Amino acid sequence: MGDERILTLHPEGKKGVNILRSKYDPVRAALLDSLRAGGGELTHTELMAAVAERLVDFSGSVTWYAETVKLDLVARGTITRSSGSPQVLTLVGD
Repeated sequence: MGDERILTLHPEGKKGVNILRSKYDPVRAALLDSLRAGGGELTHTELMAAVAERLVDFSGSVTWYAETVKLDLVARGTITRSSGSPQVLTLVGD
């Protein structure tokens, strides 16, 4: 599992990013846990802050990975994002 990679998707059809599954999985879990704790909906700023709190021992840029995985989850239909400002992210089902 150590060097397994996942190609992320992008909601606008742009090229995804090839990242280590060992980075993807904890960031994905932190994103989903944060949204659940927030009642299923958080602003982008709230979500990024909540993920950073959950991943204090993460090696690498939490913000970069969180943004990459967030876009992947939007592309996969796991979460939705509003087009307004501030952007609101909503957990789809569970």
